Parts: sequence; C-alpha cells; structure tokens
Amino acid sequence: MYKKSWGFLALMLVLTIIIVGCSQQAAGFKVGMITDAGTIDDKSFNQGTWEGVVKAAEELKLEYQYLKPGGTTEADYMKEIGNMYDAGIKFIVCPGFKFETAIFEAQDKYPDAKFVILDGNPHAGDFVPVVKENTVAIFFAEHESGFVAGVASALQLKDAEMGYIGGMEIPAVQKFNWGFQQGVKYANENLGTNIVIKPENVLYQGSFDNVAAGQQLAAQMFDKGVDAIFCAAGGVGIGAINEAKSRAKAGEEVWIVGVDVDQYAEGIYEGDKSIILTSAMKCIDQAAYDMIMAENKGEFPGGETLVFDAKNNGVGIPAENPNLSREVQDKVAEIFAKLQSGEITVSDEQGSLIK
Repeated sequence: MYKKSWGFLALMLVLTIIIVGCSQQAAGFKVGMITDAGTIDDKSFNQGTWEGVVKAAEELKLEYQYLKPGGTTEADYMKEIGNMYDAGIKFIVCPGFKFETAIFEAQDKYPDAKFVILDGNPHAGDFVPVVKENTVAIFFAEHESGFVAGVASALQLKDAEMGYIGGMEIPAVQKFNWGFQQGVKYANENLGTNIVIKPENVLYQGSFDNVAAGQQLAAQMFDKGVDAIFCAAGGVGIGAINEAKSRAKAGEEVWIVGVDVDQYAEGIYEGDKSIILTSAMKCIDQAAYDMIMAENKGEFPGGETLVFDAKNNGVGIPAENPNLSREVQDKVAEIFAKLQSGEITVSDEQGSLIK
C-alpha cells in the first residue's frame, strides 16, 4: 500500500515539474521584430511582417514588440538586436536583405536566440550564405507574383500603357519587375491584350522611404500617358498611390498595382473606390506567422533556407480584387494553376521569357 502511495506521489511530482517547466518556457517565449527602412505601418514589407508577428503572438498569448533602428547599418541593427536580447526577447524577426551581415554576427553572438530573416541570407560580407541552426532564411518567388499581377492587369485593361517604379535595385525588387513584364508579354501573346511598357517608364528610385519622390515619378509617368504603374517600392510606392488618388478624385482613370500585401485599402479615394487594380503579394505575414508557430511547437526549421512560391501558395494576388472582373479573376486562377503545376515557368532573370 505504501509503495503504491509513494509511486503515486512520485508521479504527481514529475507531472508538477513538467507543468511548471512548460509554464516557465511559455512565459519566456517573447517575440520581437526589428524594422528595415520604413515603419510597421508602411502598407508594405514591414507592415506585412509585423501583422504576421502580431497574429501569431496574440493567438499564443506571447509578449511581443518591435524596435525601429536609428539607421540601416549593420551597427544599427546589431544595437537593436542586442537591446531585444537584453530585454529577454530571444525570437527575433528581421525583414530585409540589409540584415544579412547583422544576422550573420548575431547568430553566433546570441546562440540561444532564434532569428528569422526575410529576403536575405546571413553572410560575412562575402555573400556566401551561412545559415546556422538558430536561424531560418526565407525567400519569395517575386517573379511569380509579378507575373500573375502582370497577367491580371493586362487582362483587365486590355489596351493600355504601363510603367514600373521600383525602390532599390536589389534582386527582390528586380524580380518583381521582370516577372511583371513576362506576365504582360504572356497576356499579349496568348490572351489577346495589347499592353505597352516603354523602357523609359521602368525606373528604380533608389530608396524605400522617399514618398515625395514616388509621387513625383508617378506624376511624370501619368503625364506621359501611362495608365497603370506597378510599384515595388515601399514608401516610394505610397507616394505613387497618393498621386493616383489625387488624379482619380479629379476624374482621371489611372491605376496602381500594389506590392507585398493587398494595398487596396491604401488606394481608397472615395467611398470604397480604390486606385489599386490588384497587388503582387508575397505572403510575408504568413511566413512570420508560420515561423513563430513552428517555434511554439518545437519545430523551428533552424539551418534551413525556405522559399515561398506559387506551389506552396506563398505568392499571388489577393483572393478578392474588386477592380478585376469576375471573368478576369477566373482566367487568372487558371493561369495560376498552370504556374503551380509547372506548366508555366517564369524566369527570375532579366530579359528571359517564360517557357
């Protein structure tokens, strides 16, 4: 009898230790994000990432916060990573290639922390990827997202002139451009559209936060007869959206193709009318969300480089596109299915055409 009692007490003690241990682990799991150039309400890359962080943290009842560095150098990023670590935040999400060298250093300096870098690989300045066991690097098939948006825009406008405004001329922004142009070309050659993109209307502004410059560039393009501009430029794109909204209020029919997230709401200028034709989306919110949920389950894919593309629904256009007809949306869904199956392949290189 006493043996059974002691056995029962021992079992209860073990269970108590396990429960307390799990509670302590959950309490210590704090999530942080450090912004790239821009803010968490930039209606683009930073905001999309932050929304994924918030969604996961609130579902799991985790503490979360973000920090905005004073600059965009490795030292600026390392300072905020250190501040987060010192505050007990050991799961840190960093959106943007500018974090590459900082994460390379941080993954060794803070081995008990976890890092998620979006659109970049940790490296020592030599561009040789070093993704350690406490880090996950995530990329997106921007060229596929741009392709789908290009097809959708061409089908809706049918006969028009388009332009492109990019932020910094980096791979992710370039791939949006190249994919979009391939999508327009595909529509012209296979779907009966007549869309023109002149070389002088394909520009990179050089930053992601110069709103005034974006508005000026958009104004110049619209004045030259461009009907729609695809903007992959963060805050620069917000400037272009502002210009399009002003013109729409004045009675002009001009359009913007959004980027990263569904920017329809940002383009509203009257009632529920928006100048956002559609958006070339990267599921950055889903990527951030997935990594936090994986960590919570003890399944953090440390050491891996992941790609979110059409096949895993990591890119595309919004599920609802109020400015696209039902017919256009159905046709785009057919094209997207071909992209997922591999029947259509989009190149991520400049000047290349789809197979």
